[in-house]
Amino acid sequence: MSSSFHARLTGIGALCLAVATTAAAQTFPTKPVRAVLPYSAGSGPDAVMRNVGERLGREWGHQVLVDNKPGANSWLALGEVKRAAPDGHTVLVVDATPMTLQPNLYKQLPFDPVKDFEPITPLYSTHFFIVVGANSPWKNVTDLMAAAKAKKGQVTYGSWGIGSVAHVGTAQLEDATGMQMMHVPFKELPQLYTAVATGEVDWAFGTAATVDPLYRGKKVRLLAYAGPKRLAGYEDVPTVAEAGGPAGFELRTWVALYAPKGTPKPVIDRINASVAKTLGAPEVRARFAAFGFEPWSAPPAEITRVTAADTRRFADIVKRASISLD
Repeated sequence: MSSSFHARLTGIGALCLAVATTAAAQTFPTKPVRAVLPYSAGSGPDAVMRNVGERLGREWGHQVLVDNKPGANSWLALGEVKRAAPDGHTVLVVDATPMTLQPNLYKQLPFDPVKDFEPITPLYSTHFFIVVGANSPWKNVTDLMAAAKAKKGQVTYGSWGIGSVAHVGTAQLEDATGMQMMHVPFKELPQLYTAVATGEVDWAFGTAATVDPLYRGKKVRLLAYAGPKRLAGYEDVPTVAEAGGPAGFELRTWVALYAPKGTPKPVIDRINASVAKTLGAPEVRARFAAFGFEPWSAPPAEITRVTAADTRRFADIVKRASISLD
C-alpha cells in the first residue's frame, strides 16, 4: 500500500469519525442521562442537580436521573462514572475536594482527576462563613484571633473530617495569622454544627446551605464571610478582612459536571451550552440564592484552569501543615 493511499485512508477515517461525532452531538441525548453524585438525597448538590436536571430533561426530551452514591470519600461515585461509556449519558456531579484536595492528601488514589475525566461545566461556587455559637464572647475575627493567640492550642474548631476543606482552610487561616488551634473532626455535619451551637467546640467554617437553619433560629452567629465581598441575603455579615482578619483571605468550594475521559467534545459542548442556558433562568438563580450558592457558568477550559490553581494552592497549605490521609 502506497504512503499516499494510506494517508488518504487515514484522512477519510478521521473525517468519518468527525462526522459521526458531530452527528452524535446533534442527536444527544438518545436516552435518559444519569447524573451520579457522591452525596445523599437532600444535600445541596443533590437539590441543585435535581432542579437543573428537571429543566435539562424538558429541553432534551429525555430525563436526567439523579443517582446518589455517597460514601468512600466520594470514590464510589467517581469509580462509577470513570467506568461508564464515554458518550455523555453518564455524568459526575462533584465538588472540588476529590479533584483538587485529595491528590495532595493521598499518595495513591483510585482515580486521576485529569486522566480519567473530562470537565463539562461548573454549576456553582460557595464561600464559607466563620460560625460561632450564639453565646460566644467573640464579636468579630479580631476577637477570635486574640483568643487563639492568648491560649495557643486551646481554642477549638470543628470540621467534617481530617483533610476536609474546613480543616485545610483553617490551616490556611492559622498560617496567615500565626494562630494555633485544636482541630476536632466530626463524622456528620449536623453533629458538627450542633456542637458549635452548644459551645462544645468554639467555631467552625460553614456554608449558608449548612448553617442557615441554626442561624435563622439564633442558635449560631456568623462572624465573617470568607469571600471577596458580602453575600447577598447576608449583607450584615462582614467579610473576613472587614471583621479584622487577614486581607484577601478566602475559602470556597465549587461543584462541577464531569464526563468519562474520551467523551466527544461536541457532546460536552452541547451539555455545557444547555447548562449555561439553565443557570441563566431567573427561577434557577433564585433557587441557588436560597442556598447561598453562586451560579457559575463557564467553558470546560475554565474548570481545568481553576482545578490546577486550587490544586497548587492546597499542595502548599497541606505541605506546611503536614496533613496526610495515608
